[in-house]
Amino acid sequence: MNPPLLRVVSFGYGHGPAPTADITLDLRRSLRNPHHDPAMRHMTGLDERVYQHVLDTPGARHLAAQTTLAAHMLLTETSSPVVTVAAGCVGGRHRAVAMAREIEQQARSYAAAAGYEVQLVHRDVHRDVLPSSVHS
Repeated sequence: MNPPLLRVVSFGYGHGPAPTADITLDLRRSLRNPHHDPAMRHMTGLDERVYQHVLDTPGARHLAAQTTLAAHMLLTETSSPVVTVAAGCVGGRHRAVAMAREIEQQARSYAAAAGYEVQLVHRDVHRDVLPSSVHS
């Protein structure tokens, strides 16, 4: 029998619908958008500079912590073998990736103690940058 799984997915609304998830974060209006900085536009949330820029948004780390806690509670207090958290922004390259990384990192400390696995998937990080007109 497989251990329970917390699946964290980053995605871009501009590349298709949100994945099916137990918790979905729409980050399009709530976090700093690195797309608006030409120096970061073609980077991703996998780059430390973008990751820190997004997480330095007031409330971002707290949002990640509360989301991680909610996912942990769903996984350990219900009978769900898999809980999915989806983090989405416009293109799925910056904010969503950074937030998904942070949730995944925070979840690892819970997972070790509770005996479940954590999986991180970046659905759209490899896609082309969407036009600035979409990011308004």
